[in-house]
Amino acid sequence: MSAPWLRARPAITAEAGSAVAEFVMVVSLLTVLTLSVMQLALALHIRNTVQDAAAEGARFAALADSGPAEGAERTRDLITTALGPSYARHVEAGYGVFAGHRSAEVRVVAPLPLLGLIGPDRGLEVVGRAAVESPG
Repeated sequence: MSAPWLRARPAITAEAGSAVAEFVMVVSLLTVLTLSVMQLALALHIRNTVQDAAAEGARFAALADSGPAEGAERTRDLITTALGPSYARHVEAGYGVFAGHRSAEVRVVAPLPLLGLIGPDRGLEVVGRAAVESPG
């Protein structure tokens, strides 16, 4: 009977150390995938927030005792409060015709975040519309 410490060591195979390499590759892939999903969520959040602010500004501009200037200001205030002033730089409002009816339109052009909050300055454009109330 031989002592356990005197047994021969198993031979080192060609796959020795491959678990570490596989771990690094899988973790790298999962990290990139996770960060990509988070970036997409951020871009969609910014788009939805700007779209909602434009629609609210258009509804405000469509009121009988209001106008496009007030709608644009309302949109700027909402975007500045939610996202910051850099997203509220390009806001235009006016009247137009949509689906055969007179409507108030608020157009917002904002940065599109592609890497964190960094991205093209005029990469996102949304329009909010609302039917204009007639006085009386």
